[in-house]
Amino acid sequence: MTRMENPSPNKTVLFIKEIVIYAIIAIVVVIPIRLWIAQPFVVSGGSMDTTFANGQYLIIDELSYELHSPARGDVLIFKYPLDPSEYFIKRVIGLPGETVIIHNGTVTIKPAATSSPSFALSEPYIKGQTFGEETVTLNSDQYFVMGDNREVSSDSRLWGPVPTSDIVGTPLVRLLPISTIAFHPGDYYENR
Repeated sequence: MTRMENPSPNKTVLFIKEIVIYAIIAIVVVIPIRLWIAQPFVVSGGSMDTTFANGQYLIIDELSYELHSPARGDVLIFKYPLDPSEYFIKRVIGLPGETVIIHNGTVTIKPAATSSPSFALSEPYIKGQTFGEETVTLNSDQYFVMGDNREVSSDSRLWGPVPTSDIVGTPLVRLLPISTIAFHPGDYYENR
């Protein structure tokens, strides 16, 4: 007959100490990363099709925009201006101080510097027609954003510019589904 011995109190105490040490290390490393550097985000809806599909799982970089401002073509995660408890994902079209002109399906940018010429955006990432006729001049702390699937996107054309204070971050990694894994998904920079 085999006898089982109780572990010595010293082994049990060492085991508990190791677990506590690993838990403290995990907390010290994971919580700051989660709070200030990166967080998960699940795409909901079709406003960014085909760049981002409903249900895709993203890791958001929250630190980059503390070091530099968003650029035209960046994809942003931000608090919805009409309900800050909701988060949206859209692409930067207009930068602070610029005038965004939407006319006959074309988006034209008039730079903040009045001596610079206006230019039409080349947007190979969009799906569908850009609807609406409007001209919006952005304040020094606002961005004009639109979804890539323009026909179904609720964006700055409907509820106005996004204030800098509402910007959360930019997609760093697309993790799921596995067949779409990518670093910096959605990046496009032609007309900066």
